[in-house]
Amino acid sequence: MTTDPLPSANLRKTRGVRHLGPVDIAPLRDAVMAIPQAVWREENAGKPNRFEALGETRHMVFRFVDSVLDWRRSHDRSAWPQWRDLVEPVLAQAVASYGYRQAAFPRVMLAAMPPGGIIHPHIDANLAAKWPHKIHVPILTNPKVVSFFGGAPHYFPPGQAVEVDNLGPHWVRNDGDTDRVHLIFEYYDTEQAEPDWLAKPAGDTVG
Repeated sequence: MTTDPLPSANLRKTRGVRHLGPVDIAPLRDAVMAIPQAVWREENAGKPNRFEALGETRHMVFRFVDSVLDWRRSHDRSAWPQWRDLVEPVLAQAVASYGYRQAAFPRVMLAAMPPGGIIHPHIDANLAAKWPHKIHVPILTNPKVVSFFGGAPHYFPPGQAVEVDNLGPHWVRNDGDTDRVHLIFEYYDTEQAEPDWLAKPAGDTVG
């Protein structure tokens, strides 16, 4: 008997970077560029994702999981009604290639990294991050933004959706002089069989 504190991830998730193709971000980009700094500060102050590795990155969180132990239950946050019509078309285009008939988006947010900002090396260790695909759509960026996923550095250009490996070590650095703003979200197939470990408390012994 051995202890498995980090149960097996969804085998459908990428182990590196999966390029999902171009997405029309123009309406969303225009709205993001118009967000007042006071609104960014207010949304960031109330965000539920307070992780030290995120550094000075600010967030506007539209949807979030009820518990970081389970991706199956999530809720809309106060900003979602205002942004839904702009964000949902981007989500739909980004995930079209997966072909899931019934799917869910447990976490959806904008993440703004200032010039000189760093997201420190980390893995998304909470159980709710182990099953859904983790997808980025760059909205505003610059060529000096370095995103390290799957063991290699990458530049993700605006409007090109990518799935990234959030369970391996990853980090981001903005060496440019403009903000890097990504739409970041999770996505999973609700018809996919759930893992056996889901019903077990974290740290249960397994054979």
